Amino acid sequence: MPLNRMAFMNTLMDNATLEEVVAHIEECIAERRVGQVITPNVDQIVRCEWDSYFKDICKSCELLLVDGHPLIWIAKLYGRPFKEKICGADLILSLCGISAQKGYSIFLLGAAPGVAALAAEKLKARHPGLKIAGAYSPPLGFEKDEKEIERMNRILFESKADLLFVGMGVPKQDIFIYENMHKYQIPLSFSVGGAIDFIAGKQRRAPKWIGRLGYEWLFRFFCNPRRLFRRYFIDDAKILFLAWKYRNNCWDADK
Repeated sequence: MPLNRMAFMNTLMDNATLEEVVAHIEECIAERRVGQVITPNVDQIVRCEWDSYFKDICKSCELLLVDGHPLIWIAKLYGRPFKEKICGADLILSLCGISAQKGYSIFLLGAAPGVAALAAEKLKARHPGLKIAGAYSPPLGFEKDEKEIERMNRILFESKADLLFVGMGVPKQDIFIYENMHKYQIPLSFSVGGAIDFIAGKQRRAPKWIGRLGYEWLFRFFCNPRRLFRRYFIDDAKILFLAWKYRNNCWDADK
């Protein structure tokens, strides 16, 4: 069941605070309710415009949480501001702290070989008592290997985890969760992108003051300009056109 869902641009979004989101997640754990969580940013909103399968995945999510200051600014221009920006990496850390207190178990899936296990170790050091149900980095090309996907589903199912954090990049991570979550039966699966790499210390994250100003994307660009130039300055620039195109599409979808 969505949480205070509203139409926003070409998709839907849950307008909620972190406190409300955590309460909803705990409810899903208690009920063993299987669902997917995505935190859309500019790149994903742009993708929804041309990738109908990804758009359908987003609309089917248990939670869609706004991540990205440009989307926050656009919502304010629409006169329907979001209560809070909820970044995937920050959400993981909050949930790990709560899980350590309440006995929930987590599973980390994705990143390069050994990185998920390293991130798990660092999370346990940061949150004593945290239960790690497992950590696994699938081989490249796993999505085309039915036997590997079956193996992953078996590992996840047998882990009996409460929360699954999947970091494989968009849209691979989202498609994997969407097509397999009812097979491995973990209550909530989160698309977390590069968060596992951040936690493991394999990638630098922008200082918090840069994030508060809304320029975390610029920090990432300077860390890897060759890879990110087209994404940020050509593909994601389409958000300006989409903001105008969908200026009247912002209303409560629950009503």
